[in-house]
Amino acid sequence: MMRRSLLRGLLVTLPALSAGLPAQADALHSLSVFVREVKSGRASFTQTVTAPDSGRAKLSRGHFEFLRPNRFRFVYTQPFEQSIVADGGKVWIYDVDLNQASSRKLAQALGGTPAALLAGGDLERDFVLQAEAPLGGLEWVRATPRTADTGFKSVRVGFRGSELAALEIVDSFGQRSRLDFSDFVANVPLAPEAFRFVPPAGADIIEQ
Repeated sequence: MMRRSLLRGLLVTLPALSAGLPAQADALHSLSVFVREVKSGRASFTQTVTAPDSGRAKLSRGHFEFLRPNRFRFVYTQPFEQSIVADGGKVWIYDVDLNQASSRKLAQALGGTPAALLAGGDLERDFVLQAEAPLGGLEWVRATPRTADTGFKSVRVGFRGSELAALEIVDSFGQRSRLDFSDFVANVPLAPEAFRFVPPAGADIIEQ
Protein backbone atom coordinates (compact mmCIF):
# COMPACT_ATOMS: atom_id res chain seq x y z
CA MET A 1 0.00 0.00 0.00
CA MET A 2 2.86 2.34 0.81
CA ARG A 3 4.31 1.81 -2.65
CA ARG A 4 1.07 2.70 -4.41
CA SER A 5 0.55 5.71 -2.16
CA LEU A 6 3.87 7.14 -3.28
CA LEU A 7 2.92 6.70 -6.93
CA ARG A 8 -0.53 8.17 -6.38
CA GLY A 9 1.06 11.18 -4.73
CA LEU A 10 3.29 11.67 -7.75
CA LEU A 11 0.97 10.97 -10.65
CA VAL A 12 -2.35 11.95 -9.31
CA THR A 13 1.33 16.08 -9.00
CA LEU A 14 -6.08 29.77 0.83
CA PRO A 15 -3.73 32.22 -0.40
CA ALA A 16 -1.99 33.96 2.51
CA LEU A 17 -2.44 37.65 1.81
CA SER A 18 -0.03 38.92 4.44
CA ALA A 19 2.92 38.78 2.03
CA GLY A 20 3.72 41.67 -0.28
CA LEU A 21 2.51 41.57 -3.86
CA PRO A 22 6.01 41.68 -5.41
CA ALA A 23 6.97 38.38 -3.72
CA GLN A 24 3.76 36.72 -4.89
CA ALA A 25 4.27 37.99 -8.41
CA ASP A 26 7.81 36.61 -8.33
CA ALA A 27 6.48 33.12 -7.49
CA LEU A 28 4.15 33.09 -10.50
CA HIS A 29 6.92 34.50 -12.67
CA SER A 30 9.32 31.76 -11.51
CA LEU A 31 6.79 29.08 -12.44
CA SER A 32 6.16 30.69 -15.83
CA VAL A 33 9.89 30.88 -16.58
CA PHE A 34 10.43 27.29 -15.43
CA VAL A 35 7.71 25.93 -17.70
CA ARG A 36 8.79 28.08 -20.66
CA GLU A 37 12.58 27.94 -20.50
CA VAL A 38 13.65 24.80 -18.63
CA LYS A 39 13.52 22.02 -21.22
CA SER A 40 15.35 19.36 -19.21
CA GLY A 41 16.65 18.83 -15.71
CA ARG A 42 18.12 16.50 -13.13
CA ALA A 43 17.96 16.41 -9.33
CA SER A 44 17.85 14.24 -6.23
CA PHE A 45 14.74 14.18 -4.07
CA THR A 46 13.40 13.25 -0.66
CA GLN A 47 9.70 12.40 -0.51
CA THR A 48 7.65 12.65 2.69
CA VAL A 49 4.16 11.12 2.72
CA THR A 50 1.77 11.88 5.58
CA ALA A 51 -1.68 10.28 5.90
CA PRO A 52 -4.51 12.47 7.23
CA ASP A 53 -5.28 10.05 10.09
CA SER A 54 -1.69 9.56 11.21
CA GLY A 55 1.11 11.81 12.39
CA ARG A 56 3.71 9.34 11.16
CA ALA A 57 5.60 10.30 8.02
CA LYS A 58 6.96 7.82 5.48
CA LEU A 59 10.22 8.81 3.82
CA SER A 60 11.70 7.74 0.50
CA ARG A 61 14.62 8.97 -1.54
CA GLY A 62 15.79 8.86 -5.11
CA HIS A 63 16.66 10.91 -8.16
CA PHE A 64 14.87 12.12 -11.26
CA GLU A 65 15.44 13.65 -14.66
CA PHE A 66 13.15 14.97 -17.36
CA LEU A 67 13.18 16.04 -20.99
CA ARG A 68 10.30 17.96 -22.47
CA PRO A 69 8.00 17.08 -24.00
CA ASN A 70 6.61 14.03 -22.23
CA ARG A 71 9.72 12.30 -20.93
CA PHE A 72 10.78 11.84 -17.32
CA ARG A 73 12.24 9.23 -14.98
CA PHE A 74 11.81 8.98 -11.21
CA VAL A 75 14.02 6.34 -9.57
CA TYR A 76 13.27 5.48 -5.94
CA THR A 77 16.29 3.99 -4.20
CA GLN A 78 15.15 3.96 -0.54
CA PRO A 79 13.45 2.27 1.24
CA PHE A 80 12.78 0.10 -1.84
CA GLU A 81 13.68 0.26 -5.51
CA GLN A 82 11.05 1.41 -7.96
CA SER A 83 11.01 3.42 -11.20
CA ILE A 84 8.48 5.59 -12.99
CA VAL A 85 9.42 6.28 -16.60
CA ALA A 86 7.57 8.31 -19.24
CA ASP A 87 9.01 7.52 -22.66
CA GLY A 88 6.97 9.97 -24.72
CA GLY A 89 4.08 7.59 -25.38
CA LYS A 90 3.58 5.57 -22.21
CA VAL A 91 4.24 5.78 -18.49
CA TRP A 92 5.93 2.69 -17.07
CA ILE A 93 6.05 1.73 -13.39
CA TYR A 94 8.60 -0.93 -12.47
CA ASP A 95 8.86 -2.61 -9.07
CA VAL A 96 12.25 -4.26 -8.61
CA ASP A 97 11.26 -6.56 -5.73
CA LEU A 98 8.21 -7.90 -7.56
CA ASN A 99 9.93 -7.79 -10.97
CA GLN A 100 6.68 -6.33 -12.26
CA ALA A 101 6.20 -3.59 -14.86
CA SER A 102 2.92 -1.87 -15.68
CA SER A 103 2.20 0.75 -18.31
CA ARG A 104 -0.50 3.22 -19.30
CA LYS A 105 -0.82 5.58 -22.22
CA LEU A 106 0.74 8.92 -21.37
CA ALA A 107 -2.43 10.98 -21.87
CA GLN A 108 -4.37 8.68 -19.55
CA ALA A 109 -1.69 8.65 -16.86
CA LEU A 110 -0.99 12.37 -16.76
CA GLY A 111 -4.00 14.46 -17.71
CA GLY A 112 -4.15 17.42 -15.32
CA THR A 113 -1.80 15.90 -12.74
CA PRO A 114 1.31 17.34 -11.06
CA ALA A 115 3.51 15.36 -13.43
CA ALA A 116 2.33 17.69 -16.20
CA LEU A 117 4.70 20.26 -14.71
CA LEU A 118 7.63 18.14 -15.84
CA ALA A 119 6.04 16.71 -18.96
CA GLY A 120 5.32 20.12 -20.42
CA GLY A 121 1.56 20.35 -20.10
CA ASP A 122 -0.53 23.50 -20.43
CA LEU A 123 -0.71 24.54 -16.77
CA GLU A 124 -3.07 27.48 -17.24
CA ARG A 125 -5.45 25.25 -19.19
CA ASP A 126 -5.43 22.48 -16.59
CA PHE A 127 -5.01 24.45 -13.33
CA VAL A 128 -6.03 27.61 -11.54
CA LEU A 129 -2.71 29.16 -10.48
CA GLN A 130 -2.45 31.34 -7.39
CA ALA A 131 0.61 32.74 -5.64
CA GLU A 132 0.96 32.20 -1.90
CA ALA A 133 3.02 33.87 0.78
CA PRO A 134 6.70 32.87 1.04
CA LEU A 135 7.22 30.11 3.61
CA GLY A 136 10.27 28.19 4.75
CA GLY A 137 12.60 30.21 2.57
CA LEU A 138 10.63 29.32 -0.58
CA GLU A 139 8.17 31.15 -2.82
CA TRP A 140 5.02 29.12 -3.48
CA VAL A 141 2.37 28.78 -6.19
CA ARG A 142 -0.79 26.73 -5.59
CA ALA A 143 -2.21 24.89 -8.61
CA THR A 144 -5.81 23.70 -8.26
CA PRO A 145 -7.14 21.37 -10.99
CA ARG A 146 -9.96 22.75 -13.11
CA THR A 147 -11.64 19.32 -13.30
CA ALA A 148 -12.73 17.14 -10.40
CA ASP A 149 -11.54 13.73 -11.65
CA THR A 150 -7.77 14.16 -11.34
CA GLY A 151 -7.39 12.20 -8.08
CA PHE A 152 -5.88 15.07 -6.12
CA LYS A 153 -7.02 18.33 -4.55
CA SER A 154 -4.08 20.63 -5.10
CA VAL A 155 -0.37 20.89 -5.71
CA ARG A 156 1.97 23.56 -4.38
CA VAL A 157 5.17 24.35 -6.25
CA GLY A 158 8.04 25.86 -4.29
CA PHE A 159 10.91 27.87 -5.80
CA ARG A 160 14.16 29.11 -4.33
CA GLY A 161 14.74 32.05 -6.62
CA SER A 162 14.32 30.58 -10.11
CA GLU A 163 15.21 27.03 -9.02
CA LEU A 164 12.57 24.33 -8.52
CA ALA A 165 12.85 23.34 -4.85
CA ALA A 166 9.70 21.45 -3.82
CA LEU A 167 6.37 19.95 -4.81
CA GLU A 168 3.64 19.38 -2.24
CA ILE A 169 0.62 17.33 -3.33
CA VAL A 170 -2.65 16.71 -1.48
CA ASP A 171 -4.62 13.84 -3.01
CA SER A 172 -8.38 13.25 -2.93
CA PHE A 173 -8.02 11.21 0.29
CA GLY A 174 -6.26 14.04 2.13
CA GLN A 175 -2.86 12.36 1.97
CA ARG A 176 0.00 14.85 1.69
CA SER A 177 3.13 14.07 -0.34
CA ARG A 178 6.04 16.47 -0.42
CA LEU A 179 9.10 16.17 -2.62
CA ASP A 180 12.12 18.30 -1.71
CA PHE A 181 14.69 18.58 -4.49
CA SER A 182 18.43 19.07 -4.14
CA ASP A 183 21.31 19.52 -6.59
CA PHE A 184 18.87 20.60 -9.30
CA VAL A 185 20.55 21.22 -12.66
CA ALA A 186 18.49 22.79 -15.46
CA ASN A 187 18.83 22.24 -19.22
CA VAL A 188 21.24 19.32 -19.02
CA PRO A 189 21.93 17.49 -22.31
CA LEU A 190 19.65 14.43 -22.36
CA ALA A 191 18.71 12.25 -25.32
CA PRO A 192 15.16 10.97 -25.84
CA GLU A 193 16.57 7.43 -26.03
CA ALA A 194 17.67 7.71 -22.41
CA PHE A 195 14.01 7.48 -21.39
CA ARG A 196 13.25 4.27 -23.25
CA PHE A 197 12.11 1.60 -20.82
CA VAL A 198 12.96 -2.04 -21.54
CA PRO A 199 11.36 -4.52 -19.09
CA PRO A 200 13.93 -6.84 -17.53
CA ALA A 201 13.95 -10.47 -18.58
CA GLY A 202 11.23 -12.46 -16.87
CA ALA A 203 9.31 -9.41 -15.63
CA ASP A 204 5.55 -9.66 -15.28
CA ILE A 205 4.09 -7.10 -17.73
CA ILE A 206 0.73 -5.41 -17.14
CA GLU A 207 -0.45 -3.03 -19.87
CA GLN A 208 -3.58 -0.90 -19.56
